[in-house]
Formats: sequence, C-alpha cells, structure tokens
Amino acid sequence: MAYKISDQCTACGSCKPECPVDAISEGDIYVIDPDTCTDCGACAAVCPVEAISAE
Repeated sequence: MAYKISDQCTACGSCKPECPVDAISEGDIYVIDPDTCTDCGACAAVCPVEAISAE
C-alpha cells in the first residue's frame, strides 16, 4: 500500500531526498506516485509535520 501526503504538508522538502525510488514530486504540497512508491516509509519517518501516512 502506497504512502500518501495530506494537505498538512508544508512543502518543506524533507521527504523528497529520502525516497529511494524518486516517487515524490514537488508542488504546493508534495505528492507521492502510488505506482512508484514501494511502501518503505522513509519519507514518513522524516516528515516534521507528520503529513505522510499509509493509505
């Protein structure tokens, strides 16, 4: 199950470099491509506002 970024995202960029498969893209809030996400949880572990969770 892929991770998802909620609207609590502040677009700080902490998660993007942590993704080993480059599934996170930038925007007003960051977005995780569910087809690319491998469910590793690395992004959720570094999110300072806990905006990332498993769907």
